[in-house]
Amino acid sequence: MSKIIETLNWRYASKRMTGRKVPSDKVNTILEAIRLAPSSMGLQPYTVLVIEDQELKKKIQPIAMNQPQIVESSHLLVFAAWDNLTPGHIDEFISHTAATRNQPETTLVDFKNNLLNIAAKNTQEENFTWAAKQAYIALGTALVAAAAEEVDATPMEGFNSSQLDELLNLKEKGLRSVTIMPLGYRDTTNDWLAGLPKVRRQKEKLFIVQ
Repeated sequence: MSKIIETLNWRYASKRMTGRKVPSDKVNTILEAIRLAPSSMGLQPYTVLVIEDQELKKKIQPIAMNQPQIVESSHLLVFAAWDNLTPGHIDEFISHTAATRNQPETTLVDFKNNLLNIAAKNTQEENFTWAAKQAYIALGTALVAAAAEEVDATPMEGFNSSQLDELLNLKEKGLRSVTIMPLGYRDTTNDWLAGLPKVRRQKEKLFIVQ
């Protein structure tokens, strides 16, 4: 069995965590994997909040259906998508691209205009929905990276996004929370899911080869 398959068989969505701190080098590796995650046109239209403060996690827990992993985690990642795709976002992206690749911004005019046209033709909600989909790609990358570091990670949608946005002042930042992910270590004593066989659809039903 390949290493990646062994890793994915090892991981599961931990229901309880021990509270033990994840070493900073492992956290940084997971965050770097998120930074390197693919996204449509490379825009990465989201921000990831990395929450370590225990008191803040306690405030988030009731917003997230009192799930224990929120406060038992070492770090809580909040994936927040851009509320809208604006010309300012595009200008910053084009400037950063030109600087990174050491090329004049004039060589990116057609690309920039294409992005501006896409942003303009969609409604704000359509732009947010697109951004949220990109955030989920980053989430998936983070889950695999965490497993590779033997760190448990639990993707969550069970929270009140408007309340979380208010608590974290995301509206003022032009962001809306999409999904959250506690990082930590599984509590095998108290987690009912620990040790149970992984249940996934049979490949014959999941894949259609044509």
